[in-house]
Amino acid sequence: MPFKSLLNRLLEDIPGARGAIIIDWEGESVDQVARVDEYDIKVLGAHSGIILSLLRDALSRVDSGALEDVVIRTDQNKTLIAPLTKDYLLILQLGLESITARATYKMRCCIEELRGEFE
Repeated sequence: MPFKSLLNRLLEDIPGARGAIIIDWEGESVDQVARVDEYDIKVLGAHSGIILSLLRDALSRVDSGALEDVVIRTDQNKTLIAPLTKDYLLILQLGLESITARATYKMRCCIEELRGEFE
């Protein structure tokens, strides 16, 4: 499975991208690439899975449709979280200088390619 090459290309396509990780439904890393400490990306991935699960539950209670992606901004970075399949997520960490709309578009393109690898 070419996860690493797709994740590397995602980071190359987005100026200011710091790391990307695919996690399973338990928060375990499947594969990752990082320009920062890999441990930090794995911790971010594990906690992002919890956040996404809680958001999915809340959204199902108010019948708002399927969750497509989440953007979290802090004073130091941006984190994009998106379901890859029912059981897998893709998380992308960006620097503040990254353009969120461009990163979201590139992430969605990457997700389409990655989904083909899970079928």
